[in-house]
Amino acid sequence: MTEQALDPVRKEQFAERMLRVLNDSCLGYLCSLGHRTGLFDVMAGLPPSTSPQIAEATRLDERYVREWLGGMTVGGFIEYDPARGTYRLPPEHAASLVRAAGPGNLASFMQDLAMLGNVEDKVLDAFRRGGGVPYSAYPRFQELQAEETARVYDAALVDTIIPLVPGLPERLSEGVNALDIGTGQGHAVNLLARAFPASQFLGVDISDTGIAAAREEAELLGLDNARFVVSDSAELAGTYDLITAFDVIHDLARPERTLSAVAGALRDDGVFMMGDIAASSRLEENIGHPLGPTLYTFSVFYCMTVSLGEGGAGLGTVWGTQRALQMLGEAGFDDVEVREVEGDILNVYYVARKSRNSGR
Repeated sequence: MTEQALDPVRKEQFAERMLRVLNDSCLGYLCSLGHRTGLFDVMAGLPPSTSPQIAEATRLDERYVREWLGGMTVGGFIEYDPARGTYRLPPEHAASLVRAAGPGNLASFMQDLAMLGNVEDKVLDAFRRGGGVPYSAYPRFQELQAEETARVYDAALVDTIIPLVPGLPERLSEGVNALDIGTGQGHAVNLLARAFPASQFLGVDISDTGIAAAREEAELLGLDNARFVVSDSAELAGTYDLITAFDVIHDLARPERTLSAVAGALRDDGVFMMGDIAASSRLEENIGHPLGPTLYTFSVFYCMTVSLGEGGAGLGTVWGTQRALQMLGEAGFDDVEVREVEGDILNVYYVARKSRNSGR
């Protein structure tokens, strides 16, 4: 394309956007460090302080702290007073950066950037050769996923998400048998087991380390109604009144088989609650989604490629509501409601019941 064919205004605007992308990407890495080191948490409770004071309060190396503060200052995260040489984290910024913010803490998500960067060469190879990147290539994934979902579960699982199903809190209080597939480190199961002691909960996952962490937490909480087993979600045993799957189906190699197994394991009056990504199956409807680029990036670097790495379906993060409803119907769920939690732009919840005439 010749220079004369270019729209100079559009060219300049996009060049400026690329600079913003570069700077914001770098700030993401600094945010990850701010979260992992506890710098954000500590600074939220400090008055305007010097770099040595902040380093002492966080027990970190002052030279690194000073350089990090420089990046956070020019990035607009932290306020700097050059006359006094002090730094301040505004409370309005802290509301999106500190652990105490719960679901509002976005700095935690920035840890994923380094994890994704670690597998870039493997993903590049998959672009050229096909296939995917194995789950084993992501040693911190389950740890990060557990931290991210725990913020949501702690704040909303018992009091907001479970009540999306009319009558479910009452049934859990009376006592049911419940199963959580792809349970990870089991935090959701343990929260429900503690809240509803009359019910019995089982969490299954293919990860030995995840199940070990789940059992450890259950023991620390003194729960005798939470059990965890290493098992493939596509091979379910027993029958249940409630089956849950939180942010797991789109990652699976055999999602259709798992959904059919869920339908087969669900009692006639049972409920399947599937939490997954709030997006459309149609690309054009995801333009303008507040997390659109993030969702597609996570799909390329984790969700899609891990499934393809197992020779699976490769649904991807943005499989979307339309595809989810289609697959639930094909599995035998003809009564499906889509529920949302106000203020949650990431998740949507499918409340699914089996067809009475499916024979499942």
